[in-house]
Amino acid sequence: MVSQSKPGKGITVTIRLVPHPASFPADPPPDPDSAWAVAAHDWHAFDEVTSMVNHWDRPSWRPGMRAVYWLLTFSTPLLVDHVRQCQEAIRHLCFDAIGMRSLHLTLGRIGVADALPRSQLTNLAAEVRRHRLPPGFPLSAIPMTASRGAVRYSVAPWTPVITLHSRLARASSTIGLPPMDSSGYLRPHLGIAYCNRPLPASEVRAAVETLRLLPPVPLLVDRVQMVEMWRVEGAYHWQVLEEILLPTAA
Repeated sequence: MVSQSKPGKGITVTIRLVPHPASFPADPPPDPDSAWAVAAHDWHAFDEVTSMVNHWDRPSWRPGMRAVYWLLTFSTPLLVDHVRQCQEAIRHLCFDAIGMRSLHLTLGRIGVADALPRSQLTNLAAEVRRHRLPPGFPLSAIPMTASRGAVRYSVAPWTPVITLHSRLARASSTIGLPPMDSSGYLRPHLGIAYCNRPLPASEVRAAVETLRLLPPVPLLVDRVQMVEMWRVEGAYHWQVLEEILLPTAA
């Protein structure tokens, strides 16, 4: 459960994290702001996976499609060095490694680009800027875990990420765009490599488990980006449409 203050209203809004079969893990962690609890919960969920799936087998991505997303992107030297170390440790899996300029946390899809005129996206960005976003916040990237289709960092705390997502989703609804996925379904994470074929999950656990001894990587979230994204062989590419700075914490 995540609580946030509604801007200018003096009202506290509660966002309930709820189970969802399309999320991973399907159930939210017992304490979404505890790095230890989130990491343990993510690993426990992955420990129950028996088979990896091909990340790229996604019917929702038709050939040639472009989609518009909200992303948090990261490129600090410390994170880049850490990711390279982890990618090297799992290189024998032959997954599709995420490029150092493409490290990101997906907040949510706004819609398919063909259905979103640029003027509507400009209006969305203006709506987001009009209503105070939560202040910038620290985030920890906690090595290392996986889902059914990717190797990834757990991240914590979740409350500021969920709060940011809910404000962005509210802005979409305000200007009449299709609703984004519920904030209660979000499971924040930071990927480093995409699985590109079915294989036993035990092989991935064996490769990843020793990386869990590495220290967390401190990150700072001070902006959110609206991007137009498309897929190429083994990777996502995007162009930034709007970049919105988060307020400085008091």
